[in-house]
Amino acid sequence: MYIKCWGSRGSIPVSGKEFIKYGGDTTCLEIRSKNDDIIIIDAGTGIRRLGNKLIKEKRNHYNIIFTHAHWDHLIGFPFFKPLFVKETEITVYRCPFPGQYAEKMITKLLAPPNFPKKYADLSAEIVYKDGCPDSFEIGSVTIVPIQLSHPNGGSGYKFIEDGNTFIFLTDNELGFTHPGGLEPSSYLEFCSGADLLIHDAEYTPDEYKNKIEWGHSAYTDALDLAFEAGVRRFGLFHINQERTDSEVDRIEEACLQTIKEKKYELECFAVAWDMTFQV
Repeated sequence: MYIKCWGSRGSIPVSGKEFIKYGGDTTCLEIRSKNDDIIIIDAGTGIRRLGNKLIKEKRNHYNIIFTHAHWDHLIGFPFFKPLFVKETEITVYRCPFPGQYAEKMITKLLAPPNFPKKYADLSAEIVYKDGCPDSFEIGSVTIVPIQLSHPNGGSGYKFIEDGNTFIFLTDNELGFTHPGGLEPSSYLEFCSGADLLIHDAEYTPDEYKNKIEWGHSAYTDALDLAFEAGVRRFGLFHINQERTDSEVDRIEEACLQTIKEKKYELECFAVAWDMTFQV
């Protein structure tokens, strides 16, 4: 699997010279399978740049999976230019919840007064397939959902291809169990042995003391999860909207120092926009 991050910022997009390295776009990831299927995770503002690239590449077929319905994970969807290209075919999987949750989420987003264009105005063909809560497949990739511990719920995902595993758990609070969420032990089991784990790590431990129940993790808790689960690579995600590049660097450095002191066998980094991975 080839994976690219198009946005790793949390809550709201930001801009400015202090946000150049890690970027200001909100959550959007792209996966390309060995068979060149395109899987898009979430439609934060990063999906705008992805859409422009896909049009230049003349790629018209995509699969989209959502983690949850908070604005920062949807706000870019109306600005995904392939929606207005008649050759575009999009399969949206019914996630994070079964039934017509995904359909209602998208049509509500593209309805007055939220956006001037209506869902019926889109040129693209959008079809919906069943996904969560069961495992499902997109070509050569098997997707295994897991419930997130987050206000209003959501789903994280394990992507498996040829025995290689990528896990994406954004907006997941390890220090508090929300309704519908799971205990930390369940996430530990889910992440065991992963080749790449990208997990919510929005807060410092001091910040988290005043943010309990907000739906996000302290980076120390996420680092402990990665180590205890025996993952090979660990990415810090959902960068706080106020966090400057230098502040993110210091969090990354603190994690690397902990890894060194405790002699963890773990590669750790903060996830920046345009960062790519091969799993």
